[in-house]
Amino acid sequence: MVNILYALQATGNGHICRGQKIIPELKKYCNVHVLISGSESDINLGLKVDYSYHGFSYVFGKTGGIDWIKSILRNNLFRLLREIRNVPVQKYDLVINDFEPLTAWACKRRKIKCIAMSHQYALLLNTPKPNNTPIYANWILKNYAPVSDGIGFHFKKYSKKTFLPIIRNSILDKSPVNQNFFVVYLPAICDKKISNVLKKICKIKWFIFSKHCNKPYRVENVNVFPPSDTEFQNLLSKCEGVLCGAGFETPSEALYLGKKLMVVPMKNQFEQHYNAEALRELGVHVLKNFSKNSVKTLQKWCDEKNTGYDYKIADEIQAPINHIVKNFIKTDN
Repeated sequence: MVNILYALQATGNGHICRGQKIIPELKKYCNVHVLISGSESDINLGLKVDYSYHGFSYVFGKTGGIDWIKSILRNNLFRLLREIRNVPVQKYDLVINDFEPLTAWACKRRKIKCIAMSHQYALLLNTPKPNNTPIYANWILKNYAPVSDGIGFHFKKYSKKTFLPIIRNSILDKSPVNQNFFVVYLPAICDKKISNVLKKICKIKWFIFSKHCNKPYRVENVNVFPPSDTEFQNLLSKCEGVLCGAGFETPSEALYLGKKLMVVPMKNQFEQHYNAEALRELGVHVLKNFSKNSVKTLQKWCDEKNTGYDYKIADEIQAPINHIVKNFIKTDN
């Protein structure tokens, strides 16, 4: 039986959520070992992890972007190079990579086949991009975790190698309702800044989930909680709308559930600006900067009676698995 190393990074929730569904499906066709690097995810994979590395992690800031000083201090170049050298990719027939840099560079160094199953791979294909994208943005996406081939996931099927988002089972099982409140997840903005803005929209009840909060508290019409995946999913299924970063997982789940959606792309995070452009084309609201000057825009969005988009994501898991098995995994079946 084919031996595969499935490598994902834990710097974002989307990688973990995809792994929760992809790994069990791959195990139907081959032996799969799992490697994780990084430490910023709020979600537990819930599956056996065979290798865990520090990898390259970044720290969310409080003003809308990454805290580069803390990120640099957290990472160690010598440790990173040592982990790349030691990761045992040579034991496997194939490495499947969800934007995980250690195994990608280890495979490149040892000339071992490494293929992508990631959202980031889709961004390198023919997908919407802002007009002012720096030339080096694509270089970073291509070389952070270099692969020889693969498939990507995006909000629409922009190419033959692009598949729809993989929605986790816990979201598929939800029966969405509208209970007239809004959910907020902006991990790169301080909860106090968010609540100071949203409390000015006093007729709306807000539920904020923040990485910068240690215990729940309330400020007027704003409720703030530390990250809790179970509670987030519960409120996501019952809310009227979602205000979040322009990542991939949360917008995908909001679209699947048919919720109002407004995204705020992180500063200098090219992936999120690519996503924001794709979402804008679907009819989703994009807020460039979150500040006290955003109140009127937010109020108008809250008052809208419709979602603003005529589009709903369907769950798709078997199509990308079939593509990987057919094109990259030699089985006896």
